[in-house]
Formats: sequence, C-alpha cells, structure tokens
Amino acid sequence: MKKAVMYGAGNIGRGFIGATFSQSGYEVAYIDINETIIGLLNERHEYPVRILQGDSYTDVTVKPVRGVNGRIQEEITAAITEADIMATAIGVNVLKFIAEPIAKALTGRWAAGVTAPLNIIICENLIGADAYLKGLIADKLDEAGKKLLDERVGFVEASIGRMVPVQTPEMQDGDPLRVCVESYCALPVDKAAFKGEIPALVNLVPYTPFEYYINRKLFIHNMGHAMTAYLGALKGCEYIYEAMDDPYIELLVERAMTESAVALAKKFDVDFYALNQHVEDLLYRFTNKQLRDTVARVGNDIRRKLNPNDRIVGAMRMCLEQGVEPIHICLAAAAAMLFRYDELSKLPFEEKLGTLTGIEAGSPEGQRICQFYEMLERGDSLESIMKTIKSIRRKPNV
Repeated sequence: MKKAVMYGAGNIGRGFIGATFSQSGYEVAYIDINETIIGLLNERHEYPVRILQGDSYTDVTVKPVRGVNGRIQEEITAAITEADIMATAIGVNVLKFIAEPIAKALTGRWAAGVTAPLNIIICENLIGADAYLKGLIADKLDEAGKKLLDERVGFVEASIGRMVPVQTPEMQDGDPLRVCVESYCALPVDKAAFKGEIPALVNLVPYTPFEYYINRKLFIHNMGHAMTAYLGALKGCEYIYEAMDDPYIELLVERAMTESAVALAKKFDVDFYALNQHVEDLLYRFTNKQLRDTVARVGNDIRRKLNPNDRIVGAMRMCLEQGVEPIHICLAAAAAMLFRYDELSKLPFEEKLGTLTGIEAGSPEGQRICQFYEMLERGDSLESIMKTIKSIRRKPNV
C-alpha cells in the first residue's frame, strides 16, 4: 500500500488532507506532539469524520492510519523515509519548529538510498508558504543536502477551502478523534511545483498559475467570511449562520465578494460566471448551522486581517489595480475596525487606519472607510448604509 505522511493531526490534517490521502488509497501516518491523539490513532488505526450538510450528516471512517510521535526523531525519519507523499497542516507559526525534524528525516531518507521524489503539499494559511518552508528546511542542510532538496523535493502550495470549525465536545460526540467538516472537498494545488508525476488524489485540482487560486481563496472566500463576522458582530450575532440570516448582511457581503470576483476575472482572464457561481456557493456554505462557526473565531486578529496584503485591504488593492471600485470592501474594512472582540478596536480611527491598513486618510478609500466607520460607530442601520452606497454608485465619474 502507498504511504502518506501528514505532519499535523489537527482539524485540517485529520478532517481534510489525511482523509483525502486515505480515500486515495494511502496508509496515513500522522506526525504530532499531542500524545493523546497519537496514542488513539495507534490503538484504533482509524477514526471518524462527520460531514455536515443542511440538517443532516454522514459519518465516514478514515483508515488505515497510525500515529508518529513528533518528539521522537527516529519515528519521524522512519515515516518520511518510506513516504510516497507528504503534507503539512501544522500552523504557520509552527513551521519553523518542524523544519529541523524534516531536514533530518530527508537526510535519513537519502542516506537510505531512496531516490524517488517526495512532494510536500503545504496546507498553511500563508502566501508564499512553499518558498518559506523550503527556506527553513534548506537552512538546516549542508550544501549536498540543499542540492538534493532542489532535485527531489516538491514544495506544493495548496488552497484550503473546506471549512473545519473548532471542534466542540458536542461535535466530537464522545469520540476525541472525530472531526466535523463541511461537504466541500476540492483541493486546488500548484501544478507547476510537483517533482515527477502528479499523484492521483481524489478531489485534487492541479492548476497553474496557482496565484489565481491563492487570490480566489484570500480575496473572495476569506474576505467574505471575515466581513460576515464583522457585520454580524455589530448586529450582536454569535454565529456566522446567524449573521447570514440578516438579508442586509448577506447582500452587502455578496456585493463585496462580487467586487473581488470582477477584479480577479480581469486580472487572470478567467470566466466571471464561474467565479460568480463560486460566490453563490460560498454564501450558501456560510449558512451551515451545524458548523456553528462563531463570529469571534472568524473575525479575530484584525491586525493580520487588515494587513495591506491580506484579505480585506489586499482585495481592495487588487480591485483598484483592475479598475474596480471597492465600495463594499471599504465597508468591510470599517466594520473590521469596530470588531469588539479585538483590543485594537479601541484605538482611534486614524491610528487603526494608518497602522493596520497602511491606507492614507486623505485617499478616496481612506475617506470612504472613514464615512462608513462613522456610520457604523453611531449605530446607523445597514439599510441606511445601503442607501448611502447606492448614492455613491450613482455619482458620475469625473
């Protein structure tokens, strides 16, 4: 049987990527430092994934699987030496800690005479994660190792669209290994990054240039999801699906996502109709009550999410580059600055605008964000904000 290594036995690792490997005919070895999870994987060699859709769910069993202790280098080296494919879903901030164990394992793999290429699918929420992880590993190798790394290891970026919420005891339903996920399961990856043949994985979508999928995920999916959280928080909603029950929030989020979709279609010369269908699908997926995704979780860390290259301001910049007016995305930025779950929301507006977004207060976008910020801060209704947006859109271009 073919063998896969999944570095990270968390929600994405078990609930999506490892399950994909299993469905594609691989035995999956999970590397993690959570000894409880590793112990259960080695005891049972299988675990359940619950796929939530509408008011129902389907349970599937992922097997055969096993656990590898992430603190024991010999176990890590043995698993990676025999692997046919590998993936990471460990968290961006943890990648620096697994670089050395991977470098040592690759050195052991090559010393054992394994010449077959090893592709590492990188499932981390970071633009340029491929170059970042490769650089971390290369720093731990000698010159001969760096040469083999270039020749034999593919660092393959992935775009993770499947939504996997924080697992509550209710979701686990008595089983600490159970992971609840939505039904969406497409796995876009960077086609050009593979070494050797592209593996035959179910739901794999190899694509080039992969920047398109990275942008689609960040500037449509992530931006729309975050905007839903920020507007929902202002309305007092606890869950994302509750926010989507508000017709004004749904319409405003849809229009912001459409602004990004229009710009993306122009930038990459792709079919707008397909992107519009993707927007509609996402809006439906945001209504999934069983995921119980909270506005606090989805909206947290506004410092990162208002970064000039991230989901909101990055989408705004892409729109401006492509001649698309990002009116509704400006509203998303204003709502983010008022996100009550983040301490940074208490800073003065001018400081938030300059420090977090890098947008100049006197620019057209800065002025528009300020206008929406003031309306939201004083409690204006979303209906009145929509009327303001309508009047903005009716102004003739000068």
